[in-house]
Amino acid sequence: MKQNIWNTYTGEQMKELKVITDRYMSCLDAGKTERECVELGIRMAKEAGYRDLKEVLAAGDSLRAGDKVYAVNMEKMLALFRIGEEPLSAGMNILGAHIDSPRIDVKQNPLYENEGFAYLDTHYYGGIKKYQWVAQPLSLHGVVVKKDGTVQKVNIGEDESDPVFVITDLLVHLAQEQLEKKASKVIDGEKLDLLIGNRPLDEAIEDKEQKEAVKANILKLLKNKYDMEEEDFSSAELEIVPAGRARDCGLDRSMILSYGQDDRVCAFTSLFAMLDVTEAKRTGCCLLVDKEEIGSVGATGMHSRFFENTVAELVAMTEGESELKVRRALTNSRMLSSDVSAAFDPMFAEAFEKRSSAFFANGITFNKFTGSRGKSGSNDANAEYIAALRKAMDDAGVAYQFAELGRVDLGGGGTIAYIMANYGMEVIDSGVAVLNMHAPYEVSSKADVYEAVKGYRAFLKM
Repeated sequence: MKQNIWNTYTGEQMKELKVITDRYMSCLDAGKTERECVELGIRMAKEAGYRDLKEVLAAGDSLRAGDKVYAVNMEKMLALFRIGEEPLSAGMNILGAHIDSPRIDVKQNPLYENEGFAYLDTHYYGGIKKYQWVAQPLSLHGVVVKKDGTVQKVNIGEDESDPVFVITDLLVHLAQEQLEKKASKVIDGEKLDLLIGNRPLDEAIEDKEQKEAVKANILKLLKNKYDMEEEDFSSAELEIVPAGRARDCGLDRSMILSYGQDDRVCAFTSLFAMLDVTEAKRTGCCLLVDKEEIGSVGATGMHSRFFENTVAELVAMTEGESELKVRRALTNSRMLSSDVSAAFDPMFAEAFEKRSSAFFANGITFNKFTGSRGKSGSNDANAEYIAALRKAMDDAGVAYQFAELGRVDLGGGGTIAYIMANYGMEVIDSGVAVLNMHAPYEVSSKADVYEAVKGYRAFLKM
């Protein structure tokens, strides 16, 4: 039975809820890209006593119960492990979530001038409604890597003294034809270019540059601030995201409005739980991955061998080199594949099947299956595993709910669950319900964020 859980909390629980949600909102502000999330995660892990696995290997140290290590893949994928009392080959309890979010990326040859305006050419990343990204303040995050290997971090638009950027939209007075288009065509992908300047260079320049004096001025500013040449865009990773901080939402401050809650609401709550649980029989793992929004592909996606290779290193350090024990460790593991779920929205009730929907302030959400329509592309969790999870959650006093993503025939979504299920481990999709999924600003319930942390703690202790 669905129940709003706000009125069930004690005074102490309300205090803990505030601490967790304030911390979560700070993390959202600090981690707007995969690299920023990994950097933040490493810093938090080190403060909690975790060691870099590379340094442990280089020192020739062994690992024993209670030891804590982390591994990084290309600055965009992070895995934390706390070695349990049981052998690694007996399996792990794994919390998995992704840290990439839908956004707009800057292309490799992006800077150009058009009629006195300087723009960055872009390509959107993941599933977005393109019309949602125009006419609002945007920031620029990422890195520029020069040929000598120097890495220059970029973060423009978040500080109050920073400028912001915008993607322009057509004024309504001239938009009669635009408004007749399908929503998917209202804004063309090629029109999502970022407006970054209008002032021409005010000093003597060559005739060729004079024709693009605004672009020349932008290049001068980039040179002064980042020692960056135009050619350096080709080895840059620059992401365009909404400018501004996570905010309390609602007069009652019961909700959070922020960019990137898909899926950082699950990533950061998983990380919190991992850092909180210091003792458990089984080895605990928190796995934060990239590229989920585009199919979990590439070297930093879940389809890569990074996780498997890291587990092999841990097995070798604890039980001796054994391919068979690596296979056993993976097969015997349990996982919560955590990603956001679609919260029931009464404004769009026709898209949902109410009895099978996730509701705000009803606790952490479990999805026995995801996929689309006839469960296509789905991991379908075993009933025995679900029963064990129910017991663990009930014993720990965690509020939870079971849901599906929308009406059967409307499609659906998925996580990394089906990939990890290839090892034969027990996996279920879980996470936090959000409104406005994949929009520039998404909404979550503070109560659900709190219950997610409680639920992940309980899972790590199973």
